[in-house]
Amino acid sequence: MNKSIAQLQDELIEVFSFLDDWEDKYSVIIDYGKQLSAFPEEFKRDEFIVKGCQSRVWIVGQKMENGEIHYHADSDAIITKGLVALVLSIFNNQKPSEIIHANLDFFEKIGLGSHLTPTRANGLLEMIKRVKNIAQTFEKS
Repeated sequence: MNKSIAQLQDELIEVFSFLDDWEDKYSVIIDYGKQLSAFPEEFKRDEFIVKGCQSRVWIVGQKMENGEIHYHADSDAIITKGLVALVLSIFNNQKPSEIIHANLDFFEKIGLGSHLTPTRANGLLEMIKRVKNIAQTFEKS
């Protein structure tokens, strides 16, 4: 059985709680980005770009037979790629209704909100919106 969104957030909070400085935290974020599965080139189209991001970010989702959504994402910037990987580490393989109603507070709990530039913070919110919009589309189908 999959872990809940709340459990996955708690695990991320724990990972980051062991890191004292932001250089280490950014290193972990970059490592998450390196773990993203390869993003199919055919999805690097404008319709899949997350609007409002300073860097280019693509997110697509597919509904699996069990009703869960599996997301794929990529970015052309290493920190942004890490941020989208953190988002997907929480939302991947969850039911649409759980994604739509999830309360994401781990970004604030790990102190990320105060360490991102305003444009990057806005981009992060847009990534979350895109993931939730994809879930809403699949919930209706």
